[in-house]
Amino acid sequence: MAFCRSSLLLRKAYGGSRRAAAVCFSYGSLLEGSPSYSDRRRWYSSSEGTTMSASGYNVNGGPSHMRGAVFWEANKPLTFEDFEMPRPKANEVLVKTKACGVCHSDLHVLKGELPFATPCVVGHEITGEVVEHGPMTDSKISERFPVGSQVVGAFIMPCGSCFFCSKGQDDLCESFFAYNRAKGTLYDGETRLFLRGSGKPVYMYSMGGLAEFCVVPAHGLTELPKTLPYTESAVLGCAVFTAYGAMAHAAQVRPGDAIAVIGIGGVGSSCLQIAKAFGASEIIAVDVQDEKLQKAKIFGATHAINARKEDAVAKIKEITGGRGVDVAVEAIGRPQTFSQCVQSVRDGGKAVMIGLTLSGAKGEVDINHLVRRQIKVIGSYGGRARQDLPKLVKLAEKGTFNLQAAVSRKYKFEEVEQAYQNLDQGSIVGRGVVEIM
Repeated sequence: MAFCRSSLLLRKAYGGSRRAAAVCFSYGSLLEGSPSYSDRRRWYSSSEGTTMSASGYNVNGGPSHMRGAVFWEANKPLTFEDFEMPRPKANEVLVKTKACGVCHSDLHVLKGELPFATPCVVGHEITGEVVEHGPMTDSKISERFPVGSQVVGAFIMPCGSCFFCSKGQDDLCESFFAYNRAKGTLYDGETRLFLRGSGKPVYMYSMGGLAEFCVVPAHGLTELPKTLPYTESAVLGCAVFTAYGAMAHAAQVRPGDAIAVIGIGGVGSSCLQIAKAFGASEIIAVDVQDEKLQKAKIFGATHAINARKEDAVAKIKEITGGRGVDVAVEAIGRPQTFSQCVQSVRDGGKAVMIGLTLSGAKGEVDINHLVRRQIKVIGSYGGRARQDLPKLVKLAEKGTFNLQAAVSRKYKFEEVEQAYQNLDQGSIVGRGVVEIM
């Protein structure tokens, strides 16, 4: 088995121990001539007595393996499987998962509407407790997230060093899209999830949050104050995070703006709360369920429109004196609501699209109206983890964002399949969260 060039120096630094080679192996995929991941896994397993042995590893004296909910193929139930304990690499953190939100993005994957590598573990808005740092992790990260600290994770996990991350545009992180969304891995091109016994690799949708432990790149985390609950705070990592990115960066909402939000689910209801926090004057909620529209008023909506009972665009124009809103947000991901969103904004207004849909779906727009009336159509996928997630935690801590109202259903880990069924049926008003503690 070949060692990397630094192994001799590392052996000297560690007194000739095998831990030196283990540290070196954490960079194996980045170094020319390094062993494959399967080689490293075999080496770990044969390294009795070292802290790098995956087979003998215990987190704080806990189990050497864990459970996770695995997605195998479209429209088939998730199954619970045993995994080897996942191991973080440099600048990554191992988190004991406490709660994970149930999101439509996961549902699109489970229904085969968004292609993703399988088998995989979905779930991408988590809270948890730090239990380990990867070898060679920057000391600033270890100091910021000491073992035992509470954290919340963003679904966009920025690498911190690509072209866009260097410009502060974490939401466009090249590594996240090229590796995680395209391949289901972290940024060395490898997953951290392997089935116990067979060693079969299982891919990761973001951090693969529907498991008892997960590995998260440190730049995707922020500290969660002990004053905030694990369960409700999970939604900060996607539902609230996505809403904040749309309202702060894409829409650039200003005090006094008129806002319409089409689709009042977990993300849409978060948009209402963020719009209120930003000082919007008229906040119009649009949905087809009266129960969701009624709850929208708790989140800050000043008007509610049931699009099944009346023309949503005409009603929005009526409420705004015939002009339309300054910003309309589409939070469902359907061609019809895409069109409604564009038609609802005033001249010079912004139509912000945040709802994902069936891969390859198209939305139509009146080109002449777009050109003549200077309508801006903007896509927004999420927030910027390093800048925005700490701000969201502070909003929640101050009570500006109502986490308790945002989470309407709680599920046990064993009920995860039921949670996605309820989400697909539209019976979750707000956000559902799976408790894994």
